[in-house]
Amino acid sequence: MMRIKEFDPDQVTDAVMQVFWHKGFAATSVQDLVAATGLSRSSLYSTFKNKEALYQRALYRYHINTQKNIDLLSSDGPVKAIISQLFSRIIADEISDLQHRGCFMANASLELAGHDEKIAQSVRDNFQRLQIAFERLIQRGQQSGELSSQHSARALALFFVNTIQGIRVLSKACTEQNRQESLQNVVDIALNSL
Repeated sequence: MMRIKEFDPDQVTDAVMQVFWHKGFAATSVQDLVAATGLSRSSLYSTFKNKEALYQRALYRYHINTQKNIDLLSSDGPVKAIISQLFSRIIADEISDLQHRGCFMANASLELAGHDEKIAQSVRDNFQRLQIAFERLIQRGQQSGELSSQHSARALALFFVNTIQGIRVLSKACTEQNRQESLQNVVDIALNSL
């Protein structure tokens, strides 16, 4: 007879994601994961196989959690206002993140994507999803005449994805005193590109 799991895998994944996001893959020990989840090593490994599989699952969970940004970019309304709202949300997230974690996907890219193809593919998929949402929104703005067609929608979409990642990396290094002002300056210049 099969034993029923006594924990919610999504809650475990959320706990694991927070540890990896804060410490990174290499610095996270199995004991860190055990402590964060309250599960034994054997329960973790029987359910999730190994540390690498847990990390992949955490990246996917982060990917799912960022759907709100894609939904915003896919919403109706003035294009500039939607993009501005997304940047405001990102700045608010960074200001409220007292651990200065940045973007979990960007962290994964910097730490592992150069030598782990599965991680690199997860990062590419996540960034591409954001780029496509930006590109569609910008195309809509260009077709309606709200936005200039001076730059291609694809180029602007890549620029905005890069700007978001730059904001998240910059935020990790900013002091509390200049964090909001520094991030807002980047956003203001980015928005002027439209």
